[in-house]
Amino acid sequence: MTVDEILAGLFPAGHDVVVRPDKLILGTGRRGNRGAVGVIGIAGGEPLGIEGVLPLAERVLRVIAGGGDTPILVMVDTRSQRMARRDEMLGLNEYLAHLAKCLLLASREGHRTVGLNYGKAAAGAFLATGLATDMLVALPGAEPAVMDLPSIARVTKLPEGKLRALSQTTPVFAPGLASMTEVGAVAETWDPGRPLDAQLEAALARSSGHDARDVLGAARGGRRLASDLALRVAAQVVESRHAAAS
Repeated sequence: MTVDEILAGLFPAGHDVVVRPDKLILGTGRRGNRGAVGVIGIAGGEPLGIEGVLPLAERVLRVIAGGGDTPILVMVDTRSQRMARRDEMLGLNEYLAHLAKCLLLASREGHRTVGLNYGKAAAGAFLATGLATDMLVALPGAEPAVMDLPSIARVTKLPEGKLRALSQTTPVFAPGLASMTEVGAVAETWDPGRPLDAQLEAALARSSGHDARDVLGAARGGRRLASDLALRVAAQVVESRHAAAS
């Protein structure tokens, strides 16, 4: 589906969302009598650099400043953060962290956030957009990957062949929609044959502001330890605080 087709399906009541020449997606969609949705994102597989991060973060902060509980939809089609020396030297990692923190702040202030991966999604740009939302959904054909196998091999110093073999049985090592769903990163894949606006409303109704990816990963068998470990760490923190208070 094209961006225009997706937006028309999401907002049959109308929208003013535009794809700018720099491939940033910005605007507002109407939910009929339910109010509005703030929309940000990236189109065309464009890498996300420092010039792209700031308008997206500004839009999120404007939604927060407007008060209320306007939800935010983050549409993602980006092949990675911009791999340019200039961006790296200017602190691209801090820019990406800023965007992620803006989305986290929005969630804490009562603005439900939903990521929609409709194309590519990789690396730091993926972490700061779709994976920084309360819930990430996808359309068929989406290509989410935090890191591809050649990159994992370079970082871990493990042979790519060994990682490829591991990816057949361990979804943590395998990029792609099926693996990302199994580990809980992608909550659900939408059906393009059904009304997208209804599926968005259902996702917003289920979005609680609580990150349930570890629970989903455990239930689906893709991340068997993360949820239990997180609960044990949280319990120990509470116990330590009680001990210090007494």
